[in-house]
Amino acid sequence: MPVSADKERAIAARMLELGVAENDFEESFVRSSGPGGQKVNKTSSCVYLVHIPTGLAVKCQRERSQSLNRFLARRLLLDKIELRQKGFIAKAKEKLEKIRRQKRKRSKRAKEKILTAKHQQTEKKVLRGKVVAEE
Repeated sequence: MPVSADKERAIAARMLELGVAENDFEESFVRSSGPGGQKVNKTSSCVYLVHIPTGLAVKCQRERSQSLNRFLARRLLLDKIELRQKGFIAKAKEKLEKIRRQKRKRSKRAKEKILTAKHQQTEKKVLRGKVVAEE
């Protein structure tokens, strides 16, 4: 299963942003272990990627396809490099910030607004009560 061109471009852009060149990587392929049967025992689909300037290394054998493992290994290695350079991974920080915003204490006015909306909804539901047939 080949990796889409969009994802390849995204990785290239991220490498450019972090100042990492393709020739900074030392890539080797080894045989995978674990599930996959005869396929993984015969082919070298596990990717071992080393970033020479920093000495960071990643080994990826998540998929049976070598090309997909190459992509995943690059992505993992770029995460490690970004973590080392910036002290955080941008996506992880965005996710944490979103959770922080969601948990932030609401203002008094916002609470009142929510309460009035709830009361209006309750009144609607009360009006939906059972219909009593008069004889």
